Amino acid sequence: MSLLRKVFGTKFDRDRKKLQPIVDEINRLEEEYRQLSDQGVRKKSDEFRSRFRDRTESFRLRLEEIKSSLSEDISPEEEDDLRTEERQLIGKLREEEKVVLDDLLPEAFALVKNVCRRLMGRSMDVCGQEILWEMIPFDVQLIGAIVLHQGKIAEMATGEGKTLVATMPLYLNSLSGKSVHLITVNDYLARRDREWMGPVYDLLGVTVGCLQGGMSPPEKREAYGADITYGTNNEFGFDYLRDNMAVHAEGQVQRKYHYYDKEKDVLQRGHYYAIIDEVDSILIDEARTPLIISGPVTVSTHKFKEVMPRMKELARKQTMLCNRLFKEGKELLERGGEGDEEEAYRKFYQVRKGAPLHKQLMSLIEKPEIRKLLQKNETELDSKSRQSPRVEEGRRSEERRVGKECRSRWSPYQ
Repeated sequence: MSLLRKVFGTKFDRDRKKLQPIVDEINRLEEEYRQLSDQGVRKKSDEFRSRFRDRTESFRLRLEEIKSSLSEDISPEEEDDLRTEERQLIGKLREEEKVVLDDLLPEAFALVKNVCRRLMGRSMDVCGQEILWEMIPFDVQLIGAIVLHQGKIAEMATGEGKTLVATMPLYLNSLSGKSVHLITVNDYLARRDREWMGPVYDLLGVTVGCLQGGMSPPEKREAYGADITYGTNNEFGFDYLRDNMAVHAEGQVQRKYHYYDKEKDVLQRGHYYAIIDEVDSILIDEARTPLIISGPVTVSTHKFKEVMPRMKELARKQTMLCNRLFKEGKELLERGGEGDEEEAYRKFYQVRKGAPLHKQLMSLIEKPEIRKLLQKNETELDSKSRQSPRVEEGRRSEERRVGKECRSRWSPYQ
């Protein structure tokens, strides 16, 4: 094993070899950025955002056109075609966004490293304590940041700079204009990391929010409206559940829709990118305890008392109808005239649909010959029912209605 490691190297050695050219490019660009003023750094962030929008604009504009067309009165075939195109465009948009962010990565990470250099020696207040900034990312931390952007797990010991490493992929993904979250285990760490890394984001021209327990919905909305949001897994999880219980959009704090907004010239925000601190604790240990939430009943329970007598009367009349149909069917079956048998089984079919556990019918179909003929007739009648133009159109209409209802609540781009 030691011989193979000497020949081929460890997994970390192989990964570092692949990523080293990117690290070298970051360091080269960082030296160039030392000539920029603080205002020039913010302009660089604006330039990165503009490049991201320009590369993805055609996809976003077409998605907005599709959204507008779907709100009009169109045929089912046209709607199906638009939905198919929409799904394909969303997939292509995601791929293009990934390519653009990968292209921006060396420049964005170099800018963050340069900002850290500018902060050297500055004193800042973090949770009531004075802390002197003495951090500039090392190459190994740049590698960790690249790995986090790629959606992989980066293992770092306490004191190796996880908090600083996270700023680079968070900043890079915030350039998309969509929400970026950092999820940690408690309120103190969320507040500490936000205050500690706040000066970095301020120089970069990025807004940062922090979720804390006991915040009001307007305060949470403001935190989620920032470019980057720090918070705990429980806060993010319960806010997600509360949003799904909200009757109106005004009652939600996390935004879910991703269509292009012409007035703001940005994509509306939603769940896009997140980094999980102490991932083993959050996704394994704490995940064993489910998040459970309840809410007040929005409809009065008195309605049940009003409707119950009507439902009992409806059930009674349906039972009487099924009894009458069974009696008529049995008489036709006993009479045995021309066409009587077919009509008898039609009536038994109606009884089966109206009262599946009808005792007399269940007793009758214990006879093998009766059960076989009844099953044959049921198959034929079910087939005719499905082939009926009115039934088929009703089914498709209901599918479209349910589909629109689901899409109004859930974006396909989540």
